[in-house]
Amino acid sequence: MKECDTVDGTPSRSTLFEEHRPHLRAVAYRMLGSVSEAEDALQEAWLRYDRADTAGVANLGGWLTTVVSRVCLNLLRDRAQRREEPLEPLEPAGPERVPDPLLRREGAADPEQEVMLADSVGLALMVVMESLSPAERVAFVLHDLFAVPFEEIAPLIEKTSAATRQLASRARRKVRVQAPAPDPDLSRQRLAVDAFFAAARNGDLDALVAVLAPDVVLRSDGGTALPRQTVVFTGAATVAGQAVLWGALSPFARPALVNGAAGAVVIGGHGRALSIMAFTVVAGAIVAIDVLADPERLAALDLSAFRD
Repeated sequence: MKECDTVDGTPSRSTLFEEHRPHLRAVAYRMLGSVSEAEDALQEAWLRYDRADTAGVANLGGWLTTVVSRVCLNLLRDRAQRREEPLEPLEPAGPERVPDPLLRREGAADPEQEVMLADSVGLALMVVMESLSPAERVAFVLHDLFAVPFEEIAPLIEKTSAATRQLASRARRKVRVQAPAPDPDLSRQRLAVDAFFAAARNGDLDALVAVLAPDVVLRSDGGTALPRQTVVFTGAATVAGQAVLWGALSPFARPALVNGAAGAVVIGGHGRALSIMAFTVVAGAIVAIDVLADPERLAALDLSAFRD
């Protein structure tokens, strides 16, 4: 991208684009669930902006949001076309992928992440959005998370305003059922997560069941055993049984904020990352656990802050 400067006192294109970059990155991340793809989308948006005549554009932020959204929609459609079913589908099947988590240590400030997570988009919500169609996801993200009117979204997805409203409504229903709003009190979240790891470490099934909601959902990408496939376990007893199997890893769990909520990064021997675990806690009980354990994706993340 061109160096940020001004020309005759007028901000250059690169300067104006950089002013909108945090908002555009937040839009792209919610659309795609991938940090790297979000950056690619921003680069493509910049190239389109740099070539366009925007002299008559009154609302540059809205114009750029539309451009980024169109790029993301194309990427989502390409992703859907490339998607291949496994030869032997897993039962029960999970979402296509666990999105990229946004991580930081508890108590550590990160202004860029604060913008990315201004509306508390937890990883569970991002996981559920993976199950939406491209048009549903665009309509939901733009309207429900960024308050873009349906009349402005409709041309983007080539639907009427009424049809766009229906798509967003359908997506909203899925999200409400599968990704309940987490407890806003981070300390209550942490208490539940710490109790979970303590019970898993001790192999205490009763204590695990006590901290889990009866209809808790565990979603995992499968790690090395089932690469690039996701599986789902439901119910307190079933999830508690899985947690006991991980009990030996509990001492290696480092507290972390995962998409702004209490979670953990599990670091094994020689500083190797084994998994990232995101928890959704409602009224003191864990209602969802989302696990990223794909070694390739873990290796691509900067986890240096958790190896101390």
